[in-house]
Amino acid sequence: MPIEDEVDEVDVAADRGRWDGKDAPPVEFRDVHFSYPDRSPALRGISFTVRGGTQSALVGLSGAGKTTMFALLQRFYEPVAGRILIGGVDIASLPRAEVRRRIAYVEQESPVMAGTIEDNLTYAASDVTHEEVAEVLRLTRLDSLIERLPRGLRTEVGTRGLALSGGERQRLAIARALLRGPEVLLLDEATAQLDANNERALREAVEQAARRCTVLLIAHRLSTVTGADQIVVLEHGRVRGTGTHRELVEADVLYREPAASQMLVGDDGDGAGAAGAGGPTEEPVPVIR
Repeated sequence: MPIEDEVDEVDVAADRGRWDGKDAPPVEFRDVHFSYPDRSPALRGISFTVRGGTQSALVGLSGAGKTTMFALLQRFYEPVAGRILIGGVDIASLPRAEVRRRIAYVEQESPVMAGTIEDNLTYAASDVTHEEVAEVLRLTRLDSLIERLPRGLRTEVGTRGLALSGGERQRLAIARALLRGPEVLLLDEATAQLDANNERALREAVEQAARRCTVLLIAHRLSTVTGADQIVVLEHGRVRGTGTHRELVEADVLYREPAASQMLVGDDGDGAGAAGAGGPTEEPVPVIR
């Protein structure tokens, strides 16, 4: 469809207030079905609940429906059937501006602008206090970086953030998202391009973020999600299984096989592999594709 034929969204310009950081809401998918035009169904009766203030991961082969679920959560598309609720409220009953105010999204290659670290942190939340900035820097483990830099927050990051490492750029993106005060944080392959040390730092940042909002993340690299409160395994647009890393290693072959290939299963098959025993391996690991 030519871009000039696209339908305008008419409810996205409302004032974007900030959440007060209390009572992170549950997120629920209730029998959600969705199909893209002229294609087979992408989601076929998806149902699961993410408890408020916890971290849930979506895993599965490419085409299982993970990215589609994130798009539906942000109301870029509407379900064919079923309901999606945040805090018990059907998001279809809310203006898109309100839904997107409640959600922050961090993608695999998060944009970084030429300018200072402070510019990149606050452009979407210009009214934040110094105390709030300091708190998100602590949560995302960027505080030690800022302390080492001669100009601190006024350090120039360069074009597309080239003065920062990949892990620092991703943690900066999460810090920026948290400053917006979201109720729900969506992370889409946030560690896909990182080495093991940066992945560990980012995983710690996600664990900290889950203490103040509800986190959903998509991951192919399973070492990222072994500590998640819940892992949802998707296959062909359906929920194949849910559980912790250890539970799924024991119960689901679709999860156990890539976990084993990524050295995340102990010799006794109990799920206590390299990452389960205290962190990801130092060598690059295979991913589910």
